[in-house]
Amino acid sequence: MSKVAVKKNVEKIASQSTVLTDIKHYGRQIWLAGLGAYAKAGQEGADYLKELVKAGESVEKQGKKLVTEQVEAANSQIDEVKGNVISVKDKLESRFDKIEKAFDDRVAIALNRVGIPSRQDVEALSAKLDVLNELLASVTKTK
Repeated sequence: MSKVAVKKNVEKIASQSTVLTDIKHYGRQIWLAGLGAYAKAGQEGADYLKELVKAGESVEKQGKKLVTEQVEAANSQIDEVKGNVISVKDKLESRFDKIEKAFDDRVAIALNRVGIPSRQDVEALSAKLDVLNELLASVTKTK
């Protein structure tokens, strides 16, 4: 019976040795699979990163193009509105000048009715006085 017990112990140790060998083997395979996944992720990650950079550059280029188009459209609208404002300003200035002239004419007419001479009347009178002064000076010199 001791041979049987020894044989069972040897079988038990052998089976434990096989289990340990299998555990070591599977552990090593898991370890190597993890390293392989890490290496592959590193390689594919770099490639994936390059693809993301290319996609980002493409989107950035499209975004810049869109922004440029919108800015140009806005500037065009601003120029159009500016032109309209200048046109309206010119029209208003022209109308204001006409109103101012009409007002001045009416004030001058009202002042003439009251008997107050206009600027042209005063200038004409002043010119006549200058002529008379010159005549008077020449007459006094001859005497």
